Amino acid sequence: MQGKRVLITGASRGIGMAAARVFAAAGADVGLIARGGAAISALAAELGGLALPCDIADWHSVAGAVATMEARFGAVDVLINNAGVIDPIAGIDRADPDQWGKAIDINLKGVFHGMRAVLPGMLSRGAGTIITVSSGAAHAPQEGWSAYCASKAGASMLTRSLHLEMAGRGVRALGLSPGTVATDMQAAIRESGVNPISQLDWSAHIPPEWPARALVWMCGTGADPWLGEEVSLRDPQIRGLVGLAG
Repeated sequence: MQGKRVLITGASRGIGMAAARVFAAAGADVGLIARGGAAISALAAELGGLALPCDIADWHSVAGAVATMEARFGAVDVLINNAGVIDPIAGIDRADPDQWGKAIDINLKGVFHGMRAVLPGMLSRGAGTIITVSSGAAHAPQEGWSAYCASKAGASMLTRSLHLEMAGRGVRALGLSPGTVATDMQAAIRESGVNPISQLDWSAHIPPEWPARALVWMCGTGADPWLGEEVSLRDPQIRGLVGLAG
């Protein structure tokens, strides 16, 4: 990753923050997107990266952030679509419509906005990698998670669509399904008490550094057999390839 330009959404905590540290340690120039400007500014100072306060639900905000990234470092080599929300955790009959729509704006439209913004630079060079953090919820419904499940399913199909349209033009598209990860989102799930995932013991969740390391591995040719598909960290073969224990 030496000298590569890597843009990470949702970089203020969890998988995004861990990924920023792992990519920077591997030699990448990192751009950090999140709504929380203070958190990413501190992280950017730590890593020598670029803080890009941005609402990924807003296309013009994302386009501006990518333009700033490219002006500083050059065209983006890797986009990590990581930003996402779990709320509202509620039955469909009780979910707040505005909150439900906001989840779609972030989890699905935000993924498209990132893709759309970095593609011109990638296509001009005939190279690039776009990885979207997915979830088992994209393929299996969970009680109370209708917005999350629907948006993650849409993002998964968006990755497949990107691969269909762009593979012949040098852009690699993949998804990462990390399983349950010990993050703030998982803490909110646990607090909700809704569906079996909230009942999992905390020790069942993997550390965010594991998916972060997987994301770096996925930027290499070893992940090419999964182009257009999802890499699952639940798979022992994948964990072995990434070099993860357990």
